[in-house]
Amino acid sequence: MKIGEKNYIQQLQLHNEKALMYVIDKYGGLLMAVIRKHLFRLPQRQEECFDDVLLKIWQNISDFDESKNTFKNWAAAIARYRAIDYLRQYQRELETVNIEDAVIAQEDAQLAGMIEKEISEEVEKMLGCLKPSDQTLFLKLYVEEKTMDEVSRETGLRKEVIYNRLSRGKRKIRRQFRMERRSPT
Repeated sequence: MKIGEKNYIQQLQLHNEKALMYVIDKYGGLLMAVIRKHLFRLPQRQEECFDDVLLKIWQNISDFDESKNTFKNWAAAIARYRAIDYLRQYQRELETVNIEDAVIAQEDAQLAGMIEKEISEEVEKMLGCLKPSDQTLFLKLYVEEKTMDEVSRETGLRKEVIYNRLSRGKRKIRRQFRMERRSPT
């Protein structure tokens, strides 16, 4: 039997493997694009996720309802949710690794470095509207997580002065981000 646009869903429901091959040929690129969008930093997991998506389509084709959605959208949603599941699974794996007992793999170290760089860039962007002295206060308190007493001793400023500068700095940051949200990009 020839599998085509008109009968591939019915054939999938009958678990015809040729129908699955048709889905791979027709929608494989879309499914991989959705997976790569979510797992772009984990290329080693993309193929496994793709295989898992195909398995989910195969197992759950009876749940597909043409009156509610197109097959394309339904399959893309499965790809999206499976990719997110893979991200969660990866995150749990990183959390359960005891750093003292295991050597961090080079790819995990690179990922951590890229995430740290992204965070640093965001912090710099956020604090960019402040005077250098106020930036230093924010970094010491919120990034280095020093206590108010430590910052007061290091800078020679009274706590009240530090609180005032933080308050004014927070207002500046809020104003800056409100303006950025309003301005068209």
